[in-house]
Amino acid sequence: MKTRNLVAVAMSAFVLVGCAAEEADSPPLPYSLTDDAMGRYCGMNVLEHPGPKGQVILKQIPEPIWFSSARDTVAFTLLPEEPKEIAAIYVSDMGKAPTWEKPGADNWIDAKSAFYVVGSRLRGGMGAAEAVPFSSRQDALSFTERHGGQIVGFGNIPQDYVLGADGASPALTSFSEPAEASHD
Repeated sequence: MKTRNLVAVAMSAFVLVGCAAEEADSPPLPYSLTDDAMGRYCGMNVLEHPGPKGQVILKQIPEPIWFSSARDTVAFTLLPEEPKEIAAIYVSDMGKAPTWEKPGADNWIDAKSAFYVVGSRLRGGMGAAEAVPFSSRQDALSFTERHGGQIVGFGNIPQDYVLGADGASPALTSFSEPAEASHD
């Protein structure tokens, strides 16, 4: 009987340690977009600009860094001078956005699993070209039919499109889905 109790205690401890490790590895949840959100690069209220927004949450800082556009959010991850201890990256799911002018306060998706439309006719925050994120490939495709552009995954957004002065038309020759596209 004592052996059985010891095994039960050991198994319970193992399960608890496993759950704690799983919680530590899960990314922080996105923050709701509010009137207090100020853009990292423009220093202006994020809500003053149309199009998708973004937020980056660093591992050691318990609040988001806000971006007026999804394009600026991606740029943050590419710039060598920006912090690299990223816990989570979220962008607006424009397939669930009320309008282009009001992209929504809580329709965040993991930036790395999103489908992006680059090279569309619509302009994002600060009037620049935008990388328009969607959680659904079908929503991204519908968007391209109305506004032009090409669909790419996070890792296939052309660096010159994101870091260029005005997001020059991307030189893409093929469709590149996000690696984690099984959610569609």
